[in-house]
Amino acid sequence: MSKVISAQQSAELIKDGATVAWTTAGLCNFAEEVASAIEARFLETGHPRGITLTHSCGCGDHKTRGMNHFGHEGLPKKIIAGHIGEAPRLGKLVAENKVECHLLPQGVITHQWRQMAGKKIGVITKVGLGTYVDPRLEGGKISEITKDDLVKVMEIEGEEYLYYKTWPIDVAVIRGTIADEKGNMTMEKEALFLEALPLATAAKNNGGIVIAQVEYLAKSGTLHPKKVKVPGVLVDYIVVAKPENHMQTKITGYNPALSGESKMPLGSREPLPLDERKVIARRAAMELRPEITLNLGLGMPDGVGAVTAEEGVTEMLTMTTELGNFGGMPAGGLDFPATYNSECTVDHPYMFDFYDGGGLDLCVLGLAQTDKRGNLNVSKFGSNVVGPGGFVNISSAAKKVVFVGTMTAGGAEYEVKDGTIKILKEGKVKKFVNQVNQITFSGPQAYKDGRSVLYVTERAVFTLEGGEMTLIEIAPGLDVEKDILSIMEFRPKISKDLKEMPKEIFEPQWNQLKKIMNN
Repeated sequence: MSKVISAQQSAELIKDGATVAWTTAGLCNFAEEVASAIEARFLETGHPRGITLTHSCGCGDHKTRGMNHFGHEGLPKKIIAGHIGEAPRLGKLVAENKVECHLLPQGVITHQWRQMAGKKIGVITKVGLGTYVDPRLEGGKISEITKDDLVKVMEIEGEEYLYYKTWPIDVAVIRGTIADEKGNMTMEKEALFLEALPLATAAKNNGGIVIAQVEYLAKSGTLHPKKVKVPGVLVDYIVVAKPENHMQTKITGYNPALSGESKMPLGSREPLPLDERKVIARRAAMELRPEITLNLGLGMPDGVGAVTAEEGVTEMLTMTTELGNFGGMPAGGLDFPATYNSECTVDHPYMFDFYDGGGLDLCVLGLAQTDKRGNLNVSKFGSNVVGPGGFVNISSAAKKVVFVGTMTAGGAEYEVKDGTIKILKEGKVKKFVNQVNQITFSGPQAYKDGRSVLYVTERAVFTLEGGEMTLIEIAPGLDVEKDILSIMEFRPKISKDLKEMPKEIFEPQWNQLKKIMNN
């Protein structure tokens, strides 16, 4: 019997109340053709109803694609994910308390797939201690109607851990490039491998089914065995997608430099304009050292990658993304989380083995909201809950953590000129607050673990000293009281050795990063 079915037929396989798991990262590796068909079926028939959606990473384009297809009341009952910020339709249902929702660390969920595949008890880890997923705080529960517990505190040989339960998967929806008639699936044109293999294994070993969306169909026995990422015994059904429903990223149909099939000259990227973002990226880049392995987050942090390219030091470092790429340059904007010129691509769970075990020398992550104890919030703003993505895993174990962002948000205006920065208009929203809305990074836990933490802004630099936010640098020409303390809800410690930020990072040309790194 042929495994090839239409997208409409795949939608009919989703039963009311089923738990459906997806591979995804933005729109990378997401089966858009299948998701569209499920939405169309629901809008026409009212089925499937009450399903549970689960995925490890963010999924969507902030508009209509990805998990946005499921943002209809009655279609989802529950979501268990790492991030929903790219799916505002789904987020609206969560905010309106119409969907149960657990948002857990991305890396933990990828490890849960692997544990489910082997029918293990769950994931036991220190990742998440002291953050909102700790059951002594919120337990990862997002909407008020979410009652079941997925996280517990355990003590093993005198040390605290979090235990994350697993759950059954009825349907796994994965994506690749080519499938042969037996279902053997390759992934050569995909930007990432993600968790296609462990997720498919988790579904099959627990009595579920696997649907694979691909671009091309091949004759049985014609695929090279070492190019097959998912064996045919794990794939029940194959859906061949239209090109527009098989995008490599949110914006790119196909770029061989994002799938490792060619290399592009990184120096061809346009330099960042001289503004507050570039100042922050340059100051954060001063924490780099030759031959370190690092992770750069999305948004403000990816400016560090642009600066390293402009300064000609990219080859001195190994940049990684939590989705599985070592080396090269993480793509920014709507191409994130793909990577240009990756040297090695591994499965998603393996990268989090490396991260959780302390493999990262440094991470640079976004600063959305912080408080006196050094806690960070990037996951909840008022009723808008987006989730942590890989933030909790990455920041929990990297040897050094650098958070980057402006000191205020909402309409702030700056001018970088004459070796300093001028604040033309303050933002409406203070980001240095008495208490963060949700703890995505625990300052006290980092202090307890003895890890180095830095907070870099356009006008000041802070560190976590003695478990308390401490001002250590200020931009040339600025006043501590007027330009720094007046826009903070708390008064930080001020270092006895308060210094000026280097004047050179506010100049049009810098060309000093290689020297700084080597020294």
